Amino acid sequence: MIFIIKVSANKEDQAVDLISDRVSKKNLNVYSIARPHGLRGYILMEADTRETIEEACFDLPYVKSMLPTTVEYDEIKNMIEPEVTSMNIEKGDIVEIIAEPFKKEKAKIIRIDKSKEEVVVELLEATVPIPITVKIDNVRVIRREKDEDKEE
Repeated sequence: MIFIIKVSANKEDQAVDLISDRVSKKNLNVYSIARPHGLRGYILMEADTRETIEEACFDLPYVKSMLPTTVEYDEIKNMIEPEVTSMNIEKGDIVEIIAEPFKKEKAKIIRIDKSKEEVVVELLEATVPIPITVKIDNVRVIRREKDEDKEE
């Protein structure tokens, strides 16, 4: 059974560490503890019974409560399984940053780290080119270097 535990926002990692320490010390039947990145203030735990979860989480810092219902794997599958997306981004592409603090700035891709899903860009408008690391989700391709060559 999969249970949802409500924890303090931005303290999910600390709560997971505390819970996993208690699980290992007390040798509880907790099969997995997950902290999905898109889900702030909650962690997911898989265990045999509700009592096991309560014992693992009882009176720990950052842990607020446990939701009364359990969830099925199909309901949370999209939060846990990494999405395999074909990255349609290449070195030299001109992109627009779509997240703060550089929102709406145009930049050129200088390096791609597929394992971390990050790109290193240089802002086009900057007087001094400074490399900035940005998540791939936070950029949108607006022009290809190959397309640019054709125009000239």
